[in-house]
Amino acid sequence: MDLAKLIQILIFVLVNIAVFFFAGKKYYQIYKNIQLGKDWDKIDNPSERFKRMMLVAFGQKKMFKEIFPALLHLCIYTAFVITQIELIEIYIDGLTGGHRTLYYAFENITILKGLYVFVINMIEFLSVFAFLATLIFLYRRNLLKVPRLVKVPEMNGWPKLDANLILFGELFLVTCIFLMNGADQAIHHNSYPFVLSGFVGSLLSGLSEGTLHVLEKLGWWGHIFGVLGFIIYLPFSKHLHILFAFPNVYLSSLHKKGYINNMESVTKEIKLMMNPDTAFAAPAEGAEAEIPTFGAKDVFDLKKQNLLAAYSCTECGRCTEQCPAAQTGKKLSPRKVMMDTRDRVEEVALNIRTNGVFVDDGKGLIGDEKISVEELRACTTCNACVEACPVMISPLDIIIQLRRNLILEQSNSPEEWNVMFGNIENNGAPWKFSPQDRFNWANEN
Repeated sequence: MDLAKLIQILIFVLVNIAVFFFAGKKYYQIYKNIQLGKDWDKIDNPSERFKRMMLVAFGQKKMFKEIFPALLHLCIYTAFVITQIELIEIYIDGLTGGHRTLYYAFENITILKGLYVFVINMIEFLSVFAFLATLIFLYRRNLLKVPRLVKVPEMNGWPKLDANLILFGELFLVTCIFLMNGADQAIHHNSYPFVLSGFVGSLLSGLSEGTLHVLEKLGWWGHIFGVLGFIIYLPFSKHLHILFAFPNVYLSSLHKKGYINNMESVTKEIKLMMNPDTAFAAPAEGAEAEIPTFGAKDVFDLKKQNLLAAYSCTECGRCTEQCPAAQTGKKLSPRKVMMDTRDRVEEVALNIRTNGVFVDDGKGLIGDEKISVEELRACTTCNACVEACPVMISPLDIIIQLRRNLILEQSNSPEEWNVMFGNIENNGAPWKFSPQDRFNWANEN
């Protein structure tokens, strides 16, 4: 093996070690961040959950409520998944210093060679579709300015830049694939049976062999650096949903939409009150009275499912688009609720990493810096956001927990609600009449 090839292998190995170390560290941080939440809800019925995960996360079932963007997304998604097959060969070549190792390994095995040629051709066609779909996505986001993608405050700044960066990254990756395969075809006089790269190769065939080798290496290294850059970038981006959509869908609630769970602490208290043996019993001597908490005011009070969902959010805005409160001009965006939750988790995690333990920063999820009282009160609990989400995220679950804390612990509710609460407590109904007078209307003339 010559020295140049040896140096290339060494660089390839060192770069990969550095990337996976750095990215692995960040992924581990996110794992620990999710552990800040309360225990997972009961995870039962694994077969039903797996079926849902395959249909919704892998099969993109909910995306097809809107056919055109769904088809565009499908082009990029399938290209992303299938292209990883060619990445296997790129890694083999990178670690051995070889060139099209699998192609030459399968050269005399008809079935495997035919399969290899089919897969590479499919990758190239899918890459072209993905390239076109990416251009359309850029057009919709930056020139057409689809309202749910740009015309809302939470999508300014980093979210907008993040979305564009990943789209330009996809264009870069596809360009590198065709630069690599096209130059390779030209070097080998279009001897590989690949249709599209053969066409590119014929366009490049007038260049000198030295130039073609440079272009082929630029495409090869550009592609691998693009992939490695994507691995590092992913945990800082909304595109983490590519990975987290699967566990999020698997762990999503199997209850029918509209189900709202009872608070465990309230249920426990009522059961004690309804039981004659415990209703009037004095606490055991020496036993400390347990102070229950109601709802959630910070990320520690949310469930791990809620924090995982915050990291799984695609920021597509379908939830906000379907929200009746948002449609009527109310200050509520279910997407912003998820983004604020994720940002607060990152804020708390940084606090812990800096101080060793969490030091009260006087902040929380509820407040003008994150999710305001006005936003929480605007929710109608209609579940439109849950129905719209393509990866089964429930902003409503977080809103209900925050709202419970707002009312039961902070006594922060509008005067009209307080009157209603008082009537329910005293009269068993939202109205001011006592139960004895409830049917007086029947005797009126």
